[in-house]
Amino acid sequence: MSFRKKVSLRDAMRGIVEEPLLPMVPKRFDYIGNVAVISIPPELGAYKEAIASKLFSMRGNTRAVLNKVSKLEGEHRVADFELLLGDTTETIHRENGYAYKLDVKKVFFNPRLYSERRRVASKIKSGENIIIPFAGVGPFVLPAAGKGARVYAIEINPDACVCLRENIRINRLEGQVTVIQDDFENLFRTGEIFQILDSKTHKESQNGECSGNCKKVRDSEKIENGDKVGNKAFSGMSACPVPGKGKNKELQVPSSGFDRAIVPTPYGMDHFLVEITKLVRKEGHIHFYTFKAESQIPGLIDEYKKMGLEVVLYRRAGNVAPGISRWVFDLKKIV
Repeated sequence: MSFRKKVSLRDAMRGIVEEPLLPMVPKRFDYIGNVAVISIPPELGAYKEAIASKLFSMRGNTRAVLNKVSKLEGEHRVADFELLLGDTTETIHRENGYAYKLDVKKVFFNPRLYSERRRVASKIKSGENIIIPFAGVGPFVLPAAGKGARVYAIEINPDACVCLRENIRINRLEGQVTVIQDDFENLFRTGEIFQILDSKTHKESQNGECSGNCKKVRDSEKIENGDKVGNKAFSGMSACPVPGKGKNKELQVPSSGFDRAIVPTPYGMDHFLVEITKLVRKEGHIHFYTFKAESQIPGLIDEYKKMGLEVVLYRRAGNVAPGISRWVFDLKKIV
């Protein structure tokens, strides 16, 4: 989660960074597992190592410090990072009772949404069928499966897919989750949302495992035996099967539709709501995330009503830019 001390990083850098530049020292930074992530302005380039050393000292188990040097880019939604201290970006992040093994440089993970993910999980009932596009390494997936739901998780990034499958295993949620590595939009465009897995892949995906010649993490490297995560453990994880290979079999979508959809939509992709609504049953629920200015919210509410969606709740879930916030809409399909 976002880390704060009574003595802020800015205060801690007083006397190290020149006074005129001190206001540029970031107020906020994140810990993902034992990796600290910060965005240092270019104007503070001469102080990067000093800032990284200070971050190292502010939390005892820190193993690496990353400087985020770009926004999220590309279809895999990953940023560019500069490793300032440490020798690995692989870590284990613990949140709401679940453990997530990931490589911060290769996958997207936002630790600031931990309370929002806990809120959504509290709505889920055992036995629900849930679809989650843009699933990442599983921060919405695992809590849903842990509540007894049957989850279909769709993720395009092969590195995130690898981590998701491993996280299903180490949290002992095999049999609760089907992992589909593909572009969610492409699944609709080609019709493969209903024809994605052959019988062998479908059976193994339900167990949170890879198909083909995948190599699992060895028992001696399991997370249950400790928090040591290094190249050895991650090298044991293999990529997900290439989508579309082999003979297809219908995806087992409930005949009446999914009970719930959780849609952590990437920036600028609101059109996915139309597609996801088609898969949700009448009286089903959709948790939809969008990036908007507050002035746009009344118009969105009217738009959702015209789509046959009742707005049960909406709220901010963090600010992402001046005047722009992440908003979550809890929607109920009424037609």
